[in-house]
Amino acid sequence: MAIKHIYWFGELGKGSLAIAGGKGANLGEMANAGFPVPEGYCVSVESYRQFILLNNLDAFIKKKTENLDVEDSAALQKASDDIKSAMMGAEMPKEISDAIGAAYEKLSAQASGVDQILPTISGFEGGAYVAVRSSATAEDVPEASFAGQQSTYLNVRGTAGVVDAVKRCWASLFEARAIYYRIQNGFDHLSVGLCAVVQRMVNSDASGVMFTVDPISQDHGRIVIEGGLGLGEAIVSGMITPDHFEVDKNSLQIISKQVNAQEKMIVRRRDGQGNDELDVPQELVEAQKVSDGAVMEIASIGRSIERHYGSPQDIEWAIEGGRTYIVQSRPITTLDRKTDDAAPENADGQPNPDSTQSPSADAMAMMANPQSGLSSTYSTGSSFSPSDSSLPSSNLPSTPTIHVVSPSGESTAVKAGGDVALLHGLGAAPGIASGPVRIILDIKEIYRVKNGDVLVTHMTTPDFVPAMKRAKAIITDEGGMTCHAAIVSRELGVPCVVGTRNGTSALHEDEIVTVDAKRGIIYEGKLEMAEAKTPAQQVAEHVTRASPIITGTKIYVNIAEPELADRTADLAVDGVGLLRAEFMIAGIGVHPKKLIKEGRQQEFVDSLAKGLRKVCAAFYPRPIIYRATDFKTNEYRNLEGGEEFEPHEENPMIGYRGCFRYIKDPEEFALELEAIKKVREQYGMKNLHLMIPVVRTVHEFTQVKKLVEASGLHKSRDFKLGMMCEVPSNVILAEEFCKAGADFFSIGSNDLTQLTLGIDRDNPIVAEEFDERDDAIYQSLKHVIVTCHKYGVKVGICGQAPSVYPEFAEKLVDYGIDSISVNPDVVDLTRKVVASAEMRALLERGRKDE
Repeated sequence: MAIKHIYWFGELGKGSLAIAGGKGANLGEMANAGFPVPEGYCVSVESYRQFILLNNLDAFIKKKTENLDVEDSAALQKASDDIKSAMMGAEMPKEISDAIGAAYEKLSAQASGVDQILPTISGFEGGAYVAVRSSATAEDVPEASFAGQQSTYLNVRGTAGVVDAVKRCWASLFEARAIYYRIQNGFDHLSVGLCAVVQRMVNSDASGVMFTVDPISQDHGRIVIEGGLGLGEAIVSGMITPDHFEVDKNSLQIISKQVNAQEKMIVRRRDGQGNDELDVPQELVEAQKVSDGAVMEIASIGRSIERHYGSPQDIEWAIEGGRTYIVQSRPITTLDRKTDDAAPENADGQPNPDSTQSPSADAMAMMANPQSGLSSTYSTGSSFSPSDSSLPSSNLPSTPTIHVVSPSGESTAVKAGGDVALLHGLGAAPGIASGPVRIILDIKEIYRVKNGDVLVTHMTTPDFVPAMKRAKAIITDEGGMTCHAAIVSRELGVPCVVGTRNGTSALHEDEIVTVDAKRGIIYEGKLEMAEAKTPAQQVAEHVTRASPIITGTKIYVNIAEPELADRTADLAVDGVGLLRAEFMIAGIGVHPKKLIKEGRQQEFVDSLAKGLRKVCAAFYPRPIIYRATDFKTNEYRNLEGGEEFEPHEENPMIGYRGCFRYIKDPEEFALELEAIKKVREQYGMKNLHLMIPVVRTVHEFTQVKKLVEASGLHKSRDFKLGMMCEVPSNVILAEEFCKAGADFFSIGSNDLTQLTLGIDRDNPIVAEEFDERDDAIYQSLKHVIVTCHKYGVKVGICGQAPSVYPEFAEKLVDYGIDSISVNPDVVDLTRKVVASAEMRALLERGRKDE
């Protein structure tokens, strides 16, 4: 079968990981969902693999990396140089270069603006300015961010330039830092493929990053946005400390802001040949870089993207000519690494993730940004423009005040820079650690960082990773919450403070310091606790750690990646309320119909059974509810061979999917049933149950029930067949579905809200009207729960609403919901919210009985 080299964003979706890597799949998903993504295309992973094989590079790569000691910096660098040299010297197959050139010409024709289409100037080809970015198959997926491991090339122009940049992207898969990172994270070099994303270059007036959940306090009701003037590389590289905004996710109102001086900005050269680092005009240095109106617009888009993916996102944005663009979105990979000020340390002296607690309300109020509680008034507007240069209020202090609480309960205000606090910055990876200062001003000196040192530098790069892993804590002069130091520190679980401005000059070699990375403070000497707790706090903490909060309502967890099962199983949960199939099937990478056609269906069964078994074993004997495949046709088409078998649909969301698809194509559905049987019978995991998505009619459910029973899976004490409740017909005909034999309902509040209210939750124009707390939804939930309980049918819900909105949880408890299933990062919070709701319900009932 001929290899397809080019995929336009419109052809890709979240199921396209094997074709386009994490970044490419996410860009395609967002483009198809209507988000403002600059147009572009992907040079497929298969093109990369063909390039490797045709040039016999696979054997060479294996030889150079086999038995490689990655802790030997010289050997690591030599292996990297040899592989990159071989790749750059290899011939690009004409078939691939022709396909790249044709796609580039088409993209150039689509690009708008005189700046994008120019005749030949100074001897280089015309065409659109594009960014060529790497997109690895192990990148931007929930378990690994791979921050900065491969290269990006900006302001590339002309067919020859794009082809060369694609080749350089491929070679960057073998940078020393990337080889090191893959080995440390257990990825095989040849199993990781790389797609090159070619995307119209946004010539940003302002740009930045956004977290749809505060990554430090892990407050799901708060969006964090950072922005600066010019291209985003100034922020990501840590060259500047960006303006910092915190926005309430519900109201989209700005809660707090910190405006930082920006003296430099990166802009595209006028001739297009690279970038320039320029001085920011003096009148804008101290000004707010992005207007309040633009910040709220960006937050609205981010909220919609989070709702679309169903998980917190790390997003890059840019503003060009008054229009906001989203250039990248990926899952936040580190929300489960919560820390506590007095967390026990492990053998390496780092806070032990397994012994930490969710932040208390008081702790969440004291944000990582020491000035986050301050609020000033600025002029508002729709977007940045040079005239929108409102200056920060003069009452914004240059140093924060920290309150240290003594055991007696007394609070003492200490000024940063005084005898106790040496300097302050932005807490980027929470935790507390002490150790000797090791100042590194040159990458060649990273060998000086020993286990337990506090690494201090201007800004880290991917080459710093080996030293960062040895460090007890990290301090940088520059950077914001999405600079390299921040991202990698959060992934490593190393406390990190960025943007101190003068850490490398204010601190001294071998000086002992304590880094409080939750509040962004560096203290002199080794402190046992940067913030002592009152006796009441200590007692409360002891009670919390002694045993989990007990609730009458079952608290389940949602999971998609079997690799996370062992760690997630340690949470205080009663089972898995939603085990998604899509990530496991995307990992197989081949369309099931293609495997059936080629007689390879057992590969599908064995691979899926392996993932199911891993989850069941980790949680055994707690129940696992597996939701059968809910890929839409556009997502299925992105699997290898998918184009041959998937129809084109104008609206896949309400098209050929779920229960209806199983009936029309029972051969495909039979593979999933066979995998379930293998796990239950061959491996003895009787805690695995099945849930059917998108059940539109009672007849559909009856037909699927027959297919399940025909496969040998029958209702029993330890096998239940349930259904998602996500279509209004499920609510209206709840009684009939119960009579048809549904063992349980699991409410999908997102889809149910969307279809009940007739609102496209992914459309930013109307997204503000999307609210699970609408009376129509409350009445639907109550009707389903009450009706099902009449027939002894259990009802649960899988979604974030109960943990985000306490009043929503209270309603569910009052209606008698049996279980609530949420993502791992909010399990503890949800249990607390539900316990409070249950207590409130008991009190209310008690008062009524009096």
